[in-house]
Amino acid sequence: MLEQYVHALAGTLAPSLLVVGCSVLLTVGEGKNRPRSKYWRLYGLGIGVLAAIVFALLRTTAVLDRRSTLNLPLLVLCILTDVLMLVVVARAWRTTTDWQQHPVQLHIANAIAALNIAAATLYALPDVILQLTRVVEPGDSPFTSEMLIRSLGFVLGIATAVLAAVTVYTLRTVQIRRWFTIAAWCVVAINVVLHFTELIVLLMNMLILRLHGAPFRALISVHNATIPLTLAQLAVFVLPILASLVLGFKAKAPSQANQAQVRQTSALRRHAISSALWVCVALIAVSIALTVGVSQTRKVPTLSEPEEYSLQADTATITFEQVADGHLHRFAYKAKDGTAMRFIVIKKNGGAYGVALDACETCGDAGYYEKGGKIICKRCDVAINLATIGFKGGCNPIPVPYTASGGHITIHTADLDALSSHFK
Repeated sequence: MLEQYVHALAGTLAPSLLVVGCSVLLTVGEGKNRPRSKYWRLYGLGIGVLAAIVFALLRTTAVLDRRSTLNLPLLVLCILTDVLMLVVVARAWRTTTDWQQHPVQLHIANAIAALNIAAATLYALPDVILQLTRVVEPGDSPFTSEMLIRSLGFVLGIATAVLAAVTVYTLRTVQIRRWFTIAAWCVVAINVVLHFTELIVLLMNMLILRLHGAPFRALISVHNATIPLTLAQLAVFVLPILASLVLGFKAKAPSQANQAQVRQTSALRRHAISSALWVCVALIAVSIALTVGVSQTRKVPTLSEPEEYSLQADTATITFEQVADGHLHRFAYKAKDGTAMRFIVIKKNGGAYGVALDACETCGDAGYYEKGGKIICKRCDVAINLATIGFKGGCNPIPVPYTASGGHITIHTADLDALSSHFK
């Protein structure tokens, strides 16, 4: 339950805050006094959610076996619209003030916001939706208490993100709009960082781009800071929180105010203070939920014990049957120079095999483990693209030459001996 809750909360919080920020900054008029583009942002959200559901279903049914098919162009679109959104948010006050005098500007702003919301939602939600496929373990009945608990975690995670965003929406008071605008701009700026980092990681996994040394370590540091950056998107609303508190405590009715003005000032004071306090509660609650939840779900795992295999003369032999389940299999080998080594074998999509050392050129011999259908580096916590196992580059495990025929995978021990330096 906790894993589903944390994953759903982290995945939906950023899009939720983006939607709320746009709603506060770009909504104008009431009733008929509203622009033609008033529903475009809502359409963008709906299209993003619907497309995410369709894509998740295609991934579940293996119609699409590579997420990069969508993610590469989608991340490029996310970054482009993120940058445009920085301009839209910065100019939101000018765009919405007397918008009837320049309606085209507001239509363009709503169009950019709709496209950005759709792209960000489509990128973030498939992984959240795919959690539903992990609610029931293979071979288990779908109607169990465990299934209900995991489903509850998934629903609560989404509900918490939406509730936190709705609470932030209460800070829309005109008197603190400048501070809300700064917070919303920071939300979009952090999206730029997150999406750009994910794009670079994807290009590395696809072997289009290669980074080593300090640039690679810097990239991984940002990549592993996804949760702190997501929390930062909520934390930036401390600015309007403080502004709202100051407004609430300083709000006073004029000395000659009538009863209506006194009631209006009193209502403003109550709203400003209560909104600030509730958003503060939401910020603290989400921060605790994510930090504690992530620390529990990301406990460093121990590597699985090496499996047995046939080692004769100068060859190591592993049967197809032994690795046919598509999961990671680990094997131990002692090189001629006495070095204790490990290598892994995994059956990839299409029947190919990934045979590699349980080590990489960047993170050394930390090893890899399997979690949630992903192969993850134990040291840098990067999920390895299954299709690239057996190829050089990035945090991919170092490939080992092999042959596959007659129902066996055959590895020459001389090839393993030549790679022993990676375990010293």
